[in-house]
Amino acid sequence: MSEIPTAAEVAAPHRYTAALAADIEARWQDFWDANGTYEAPNPSGDLAGDPEAVARPKKFIMDMFPYPSGAGLHVGHPLGYIATDVYARFHRMTGHNVLHTLGFDAFGLPAEQYAVQTGTHPRVSTEANIENMKAQLRRLGLGHDKRRSFATIDPDYYKWTQWIFLQIFNSWYDEEARKARPIAELVAQFESGERATPDGRPWGELSAVERADVLGEYRLAYASDAPVNWCPGLGTVLANEEVTSEGRSERGNFPVFKSKLRQWNMRITAYADRLLEDLDALDWPEAIKLQQRNWIGRSEGARVDFVIDGRPDARATVFTTRHDTLFGATYMVLAPEHPLVTADAADGGIVPAAWPEGTHADWTGGHTTPAEAVAAYRKEAAAKSDVERQADAKEKTGVFTGAYAVNPVSGEKIPVFVADYVLMGYGTGAIMAVPAHDDRDFAFARAFDLPMRCVVRPSDDRGTDPSTWADSFDSYDAEIINSSGPGVSLDGLRVPEAKTRMAQWLTEQGIGEATVNFRLRDWLFSRQRYWGEPFPIVYDEDGVAHALPESMLPLELPDVEDYAPRTFDPDDADTQPETPLSRNEEWVDVELDLGDGPKRYRRETNTMPNWAGSCWYELRYLDPHNTEQLVAPDAERYWMGPREGMPHGGVDLYVGGAEHAVLHLLYARFWSKVLFDLGHISSAEPFHKLYNQGMIQAYVYRDSRGIAVPAAETEESGGTYTYRGEKVSRTLGKMGKSLKNAVTPDEICAEYGADTLRLYEMAMGPLDVSRPWDTRAVVGQYRLLQRLWRNVVDENTGETTVVDTEADDATLRVLHKAIDGIGQDLANLRFNTAIAKVTELNNHVTKLREVPRSVAETTVLLIAPLAPHIAEELWRRLGHTDSVVHHAFPVADPTYLVDEAVTCVVQIKGKVRARLEVPPSITDAELERTALADPAVVAALGGAEVRKVIVRAPKLVNIVPA
Repeated sequence: MSEIPTAAEVAAPHRYTAALAADIEARWQDFWDANGTYEAPNPSGDLAGDPEAVARPKKFIMDMFPYPSGAGLHVGHPLGYIATDVYARFHRMTGHNVLHTLGFDAFGLPAEQYAVQTGTHPRVSTEANIENMKAQLRRLGLGHDKRRSFATIDPDYYKWTQWIFLQIFNSWYDEEARKARPIAELVAQFESGERATPDGRPWGELSAVERADVLGEYRLAYASDAPVNWCPGLGTVLANEEVTSEGRSERGNFPVFKSKLRQWNMRITAYADRLLEDLDALDWPEAIKLQQRNWIGRSEGARVDFVIDGRPDARATVFTTRHDTLFGATYMVLAPEHPLVTADAADGGIVPAAWPEGTHADWTGGHTTPAEAVAAYRKEAAAKSDVERQADAKEKTGVFTGAYAVNPVSGEKIPVFVADYVLMGYGTGAIMAVPAHDDRDFAFARAFDLPMRCVVRPSDDRGTDPSTWADSFDSYDAEIINSSGPGVSLDGLRVPEAKTRMAQWLTEQGIGEATVNFRLRDWLFSRQRYWGEPFPIVYDEDGVAHALPESMLPLELPDVEDYAPRTFDPDDADTQPETPLSRNEEWVDVELDLGDGPKRYRRETNTMPNWAGSCWYELRYLDPHNTEQLVAPDAERYWMGPREGMPHGGVDLYVGGAEHAVLHLLYARFWSKVLFDLGHISSAEPFHKLYNQGMIQAYVYRDSRGIAVPAAETEESGGTYTYRGEKVSRTLGKMGKSLKNAVTPDEICAEYGADTLRLYEMAMGPLDVSRPWDTRAVVGQYRLLQRLWRNVVDENTGETTVVDTEADDATLRVLHKAIDGIGQDLANLRFNTAIAKVTELNNHVTKLREVPRSVAETTVLLIAPLAPHIAEELWRRLGHTDSVVHHAFPVADPTYLVDEAVTCVVQIKGKVRARLEVPPSITDAELERTALADPAVVAALGGAEVRKVIVRAPKLVNIVPA
């Protein structure tokens, strides 16, 4: 900003300008920091404070964890932060003890990749990014309790992330009790014989390795050889969400392959039912609840065992929701990763050495042996993503394993195929194919010339011979046909009855049972990266995992010389990851005393995923400096405990983007439930009310090559856009540095002030709707603040101009309607309509010859949650020494909320003959007399007798002449 005053500033030296706004905002931000204005006291502990504040109703308001990017903030980022700040300020003024703060989710791949490129330690770049972001956010005047802020990379924080991991590791899920219990209780059951070991041997006869393997089948955190998305080009395993639909990495666009690696997992599937059930009590958008329900994917069906022909020891188990169609199963399909096709015959594999006699040529894939065919197909499938494999591709691919299974209801031998449209991660990795009644099975059967059998009578005229059909037929309420075999017949039953009968028969025969299945898979919890929380796990010489004692936490991340995972030929699927931590042998190989004397151990060299730190951060906000406990029980109960309308407890308001609908929210709910079960917290849910803000979008301008050009340098003329004389296209999209359309909050604050930016972002439209940014429109809110300033301050002298006289009735009605409407809007996150009401009130005040002090003060208090800096300044200039932050929000006088008069329509024979201004409280009798006496009504009646008068006070009179 230039230090030379403008002509307007010279003419009106105390005018509200960007320079004055900057001075006001900086002074009040310093005041708030110095006086701890936003500090929320706890019931006890080192954050205990004002007992009177703790006695008030509480409100815990949160934003989703931000990641401190090196690019800094653009104006789209603070939308949610400003909204929660306005909401928090309003509730402070309505007598609440408000907890509102912000930390930083600082582990993750971006900082690590920057370290790889530049050699800068991730902590150095991340902490610099945090400081930059803090400065940008401070400039917006956000009322955060800074004592409670932290970053997930702080060892004092991730000590407790590691501690929670160990609580989960040392727990198992008791299906009967429907809760997590300490693993020690399970061990006691094995020791006493109350629970039998898998092979029946006494617990004391099992070796340490065998015991570890048994407990691993129960632990809520366990290591297993899991199918993963292995990206050799990045040298790391990726989550499904990090793989594109083309089967390549989102970052770097490298090929991704299916591989098996020893990985840590969280047994979130144990909580599937509870995660579904408890959604009903949460105040979340229905769309988000639906996404979670679909992700969990509960379905009722049956488990059915298919024995492999000639191999009574081998069986493929399927889960099906259509066990009523078992007689229609004419082949089976196994996922390429299924153990029956990945194992050698000696280890239980079913792939024979040679093709059975008469094998269809199209089934072999052109290979001379089944083993060759299956191996080649598995390699081909490994190069596809799950999304690709589930897509309705026109060409169905697969290969015959050379093995046959026995249909348990008909005794028929059916061929077993491997095909990529079956996923190991869903169901059991095996399906019974009923091609007549399933679209994908139908297409596969047509491609491989496999038989089809109709067992559900079609409701159309296609007949019952599937070979003549153009597509499959399905129905959940049709008649079952062609379904009779040894011991069971479903013919003539409808689908629901047939399901019940078949489930009973499967149970009686010991080859299946009715069961529930979930789409939800256990949570893959390992990353082959450096910049993440180390696992508090060490392995002994037998490979048994041991938890570090709490006294050894935090296990701090060591320095390494090379941050990059070892990368490989992107197309070499047969490689294995080498993590950065594994290169620090001094850290990896250690001698520790875990209670039974010093021994040599090897540390876990994977790190936790970036989700770990954000699974529980709401709890740390409550008690951030506690070195002895995760959180003090009384603080947790006070801020998050169950109460009326919140049966599972949780944060009062959680605001963030809808893109986190499933993973972050589901993972955080899982961790909360485990901690609740183990008695560490009283809240079984982390977030009671969830609100998804929309997105601030911006126009993207592209040249003829499709390359983005600087939006600020484009010109418009007659609907045509040009950049340096060249015509460019314009589309509405995201805002970002790479799109050259980012506007920083610093720019807007410098030109108009932070309060103007706050008002503009809140006034753009409903908070949950996306909206385009328009820098030119910001000036509208700037002018609102200038008019507000002029209503209180003389621009020439800087003196206040209000008068100590009473407001007239008209002004009082406008004022109290504004109080009532703005209060309701702020309480319900309708900030755009609240600003419209503030504007309407301020415009009325502007027209007054003199502004009564009471009106000015109330107007300042009404705008305080939205524009806190100017509100504080005007409040002080009006003679007050207290801060508006904790001043009571105005309360409307009901007397002034009633209209002085309403318009009553008078009709004669259905035609309007008069409009009367009457009091809203007028009675039917009074309104009838008034209407009949009105000159226009008398003239319209022309002396005619009145047969009937229908009165609906105060708005309608209908006169019926005789």
